[in-house]
Amino acid sequence: MVLDNNLEPCDFVLYGTGGDLARRKLLPSLYQLEKANLLHTDTTVVGVARQEMSKEDYLQMVEENIRKFNSDTICEKSLERLLARISYLKVDFKNMDDYKALKGISAPTRNMVCYFATPPSIFGDICNGMHQADVIDDSVRVVLEKPIGHDLASSKVINDQVAAFFSEKQIYRIDHYLGKETVLNLIALRFANSLFTNNWDHNCIDHVQISVAESVGIEGRWGYFDEAGQMRDMVQNHLLQILTLVAMEPPPTLEADSIRNEKVKVLKALRPIDSSNVDQKTVRGQYTNGFINGKEVPGYLDEPDANTTSKTETFVALKVEIDNWRWAGVPFYLRTGKRLPSKVSEVVIYFKKQPHNLFKDSFPSLPPNKLTIRLQPDEGVEVTVMNKLPGLTGTHSMDLQKTKLNLSFSETFKDERIADAYEKLLLEVMLGNQALFVHRDEVEQAWTWVDGIMDAWRHSSEPPAPYQAGTWGPVSSIALLAREDKAWYEGRVTKK
Repeated sequence: MVLDNNLEPCDFVLYGTGGDLARRKLLPSLYQLEKANLLHTDTTVVGVARQEMSKEDYLQMVEENIRKFNSDTICEKSLERLLARISYLKVDFKNMDDYKALKGISAPTRNMVCYFATPPSIFGDICNGMHQADVIDDSVRVVLEKPIGHDLASSKVINDQVAAFFSEKQIYRIDHYLGKETVLNLIALRFANSLFTNNWDHNCIDHVQISVAESVGIEGRWGYFDEAGQMRDMVQNHLLQILTLVAMEPPPTLEADSIRNEKVKVLKALRPIDSSNVDQKTVRGQYTNGFINGKEVPGYLDEPDANTTSKTETFVALKVEIDNWRWAGVPFYLRTGKRLPSKVSEVVIYFKKQPHNLFKDSFPSLPPNKLTIRLQPDEGVEVTVMNKLPGLTGTHSMDLQKTKLNLSFSETFKDERIADAYEKLLLEVMLGNQALFVHRDEVEQAWTWVDGIMDAWRHSSEPPAPYQAGTWGPVSSIALLAREDKAWYEGRVTKK
């Protein structure tokens, strides 16, 4: 959330400006901030990469990508203003002498915001180069892209490398899910509405489902993904971040440390999953060839450059339990995978069934109320309740039906453009607000929990279960809920 909209000028330095993230997300987001007049007049943008490139060629690349990756009509005046702010520096990230060029672009009157859109393995080199160039002071802020390591030990190495030059108050670890409007709305829903605030615990909630599904496969990233897998790539950051916002206690204030402290408490309360219970609490799968939207797609082991003996998981389902007073006995079911039928992210809160049914004649078994928070693609909130079916009924009965109270952001806020998550997060960095960024304690606590699962999988003789592309994962993921008389929510998720 924006706590203070006092815009200040800054030098926004984008390391790795030629990469996919910068071209698809960061440069278009800077354009949207410019268009919304959310960049200070004196703010500058500096693209940094290893390639030899003239300023003119770089500006052409920037313009091409802004036009390519923005879905709405381009405002030519806004684009012209942004391009006028931009310059380019060639820096070999391993060559400390190259960083001296930074000295010429910083000014004492402006903060420096440095976005590391690079592999984490060179975060330390960049920090050291900035130090050698003598451009680091208390006003510099650094944004770290995920993944922060591949386990607890490696995450500590990366965090230590950055911490050698920057304090925790200067470090902004980004998880773009925390910039999504509907994720932010979780805080408002929970703590601004007594309807939910007073019914948000084990007394009223039966279970929670969090699904992040992708219809795409590896998309040319086989080497990276095979090292990471779906657990490291999605669960350790995105899904656990959503879980903490759903499960955390009310923070004392909306200040960054208040929110992040409550999230850490949730991570510390996660019941460990290890070799003793991994078979009952987890499902991992790997997609085979199948069909997505009627088009045949290859299996994971048939992708270009694939290692045909790989046991890397492309699907994960988990039963997660939180050992504290609020959530005792309430399971959280997490599900994420590639080559699923559609791209969708959502949280579904299942409330407990009514203890007594007055409407047995018309509805023998009353279904539970559900709160569905759609993160993408149709952002919004939906409440499923029971309602009387209009019309004449018998003397002693009423006919019921399930009714959805639907708050679709695109329909309710027709005149408001829903900002991309990166736009929100870039603005928060420029404003110096850390509430939507991940503290080191969160990263390390999440890795501690995930490492237990990964270690149990390594010692298991069971390979990932196969599932056909275009389906909702292995059959065992259905059994994960079915053994407790539950089922995955597939109301919205079955829509393309």
